[in-house]
Amino acid sequence: MGSKVKSLSLLILPLAFSLCFSSLSSKPADPTPAPWPHQFHSILFMDNNGSLQVVDLWYDWTNGRNFNIIQNQLGKLLYDLEWDNGTSYIYTLDSNKECRVLHFPVGVLRPNWLEGATHLGQQEVDGFLCNVWQKVDFIWYYEDVITKRPVYWVFYTGMTAHVMTFEVGAVLEDPKWQAPVYCFKESEKKENTVIKSVVSHGLSREGLMTGSFNVSMLY
Repeated sequence: MGSKVKSLSLLILPLAFSLCFSSLSSKPADPTPAPWPHQFHSILFMDNNGSLQVVDLWYDWTNGRNFNIIQNQLGKLLYDLEWDNGTSYIYTLDSNKECRVLHFPVGVLRPNWLEGATHLGQQEVDGFLCNVWQKVDFIWYYEDVITKRPVYWVFYTGMTAHVMTFEVGAVLEDPKWQAPVYCFKESEKKENTVIKSVVSHGLSREGLMTGSFNVSMLY
């Protein structure tokens, strides 16, 4: 009987040691950013190196469209309407009837656009403890540890975004997605400096977000 116990001990001890060593040496996997909901509404406070904006963002991946309504501080109210076919309309609804038609090489930012981002640890920002990720030297993305909601973004240009509201499932009515008639009378511009910058950074869809906001600064 004693020899059997001794033999069993010789088998169990190496296994227990192995399991203990494995648990001590293994490293927990880094967290991954939550994909964006397919439809949401968000209010953003933007600071583009001192130029301030409030952005009313409607993201609608389900219907292949994205809408930024941009209020510049004491300035113009701009409408940036993006479609998944790569066409964007940036226009005003005032008496000047300004409109620019742009063609980006890709469409609307996909919900999992942060896939492959590098986790940099945790940091408190705007009063929230956040996980922080970096995506190809393009954006630093801060997400609330508990709720997984986006809190703060920093773009490679220095522009920052503070997320003020985040309404999952909110959808803007279809008639409000129609660009004005005078947009279709303008000569379409096939390239500009913002699009060149997006392409040169290899950002594809990831560049659309900052590209749209920077285009609005041209007005």
